[in-house]
Amino acid sequence: MTWPGVHTIADVPDPRMRRARMATLAMLGMGVATTLIMPALGALSEPSAVRIVAGLASIVAFTAAQACVLYSAVTPSLSRSLHRRFAVAFAATALLTVPLAGPLGEGWETWAWIGAAVIATAPLLAGRRLAAPVMVAALATVAGVAWWTGGEVVDQVVLAVSVGLTLIFGAGLHVWLWNLLLEAEAGRAAQAKLAAAEERLRFARDVHDLLGHDLSVLALKAELAERLGPVSPERATAEVAELRRLAVSALDDLRRTVHGYRTVDLRAQLDATRQVFESSGVRCTVTHPAEELPPDVAARLVPLLREASTNVLRHSRAGWCDIEIVQREGEVRVTVTNDGAGTPEPDRHSSGLPGLAERMAEGGGSLSTEAVDGRFTLRAVLPVQA
Repeated sequence: MTWPGVHTIADVPDPRMRRARMATLAMLGMGVATTLIMPALGALSEPSAVRIVAGLASIVAFTAAQACVLYSAVTPSLSRSLHRRFAVAFAATALLTVPLAGPLGEGWETWAWIGAAVIATAPLLAGRRLAAPVMVAALATVAGVAWWTGGEVVDQVVLAVSVGLTLIFGAGLHVWLWNLLLEAEAGRAAQAKLAAAEERLRFARDVHDLLGHDLSVLALKAELAERLGPVSPERATAEVAELRRLAVSALDDLRRTVHGYRTVDLRAQLDATRQVFESSGVRCTVTHPAEELPPDVAARLVPLLREASTNVLRHSRAGWCDIEIVQREGEVRVTVTNDGAGTPEPDRHSSGLPGLAERMAEGGGSLSTEAVDGRFTLRAVLPVQA
């Protein structure tokens, strides 16, 4: 089993992701503590103060470099160049510990513990191609230092291998799971962007089909009027009048198309919203109104649902979302609740919730939001004329 490489996915301010990251860092910290404490015991058993200070300095430097490497493995926002510098520092300090810490501690496997740390970290540093050579080099160094200091070569090699593999299968498993979480989060964001892109393409296709036909007819009429001008001014005038009528008709068609896009059927919009949520991994429950709402009310609710669903997908990390539309006592109430309360930041191309509040106010309604115990709730109320 090898540890995966570092991803470049942007950090996500999700409490669940933060908790997973902290758990991974805790497991990695246990390995770092082992690297620091066990070799230090051998260094402290030396009678020479100079050798103790030099040995401990090299061990602390190695442990710090190891901690930086492991931290970068679960911090995607760090650049690759910084990750490479951490790797170089780790290699340099590992070499430094061979003459300074290797001979310390008579009868103690000082460098075998350091070698175990090198073996455990090698897959993360070097990747699959260089991991095996680095591990072999670390084991060779363990055997060489043991022979040099008169220790048990086989025992120290076995210690380095067993501790190294334990760290790989323990802390390394957490790093692998962390990277899977990052990939899943990136896939979820990509699904939300794809859904928005598909909707834009659909609208662009509808407008293209409409304008393509109307503009083609206008171009033909204009060409005919141009040709008739010198030979039959009366017919040319009639064609120009017809051209004007067609232009006005095309403009009306365009306005109706855009209006239809903005006031799409409410039930269709609810179904589309639910499908987008489920495709993004968010469990969605929709409660439809018992009766058909008046067109003007539905027209105000559709952009509300679009903005609310966009906020859930973009500004939170919800696992579920409930949408409820209820009509009673001369008003319609809309409630959108999710379990991933975040801090909505309006898109620079959108007026966001303030713009929706203004539209609700224009229809005599109101809009409010609430974030309590990790749940974000959007409520809208609109009067319904009899």
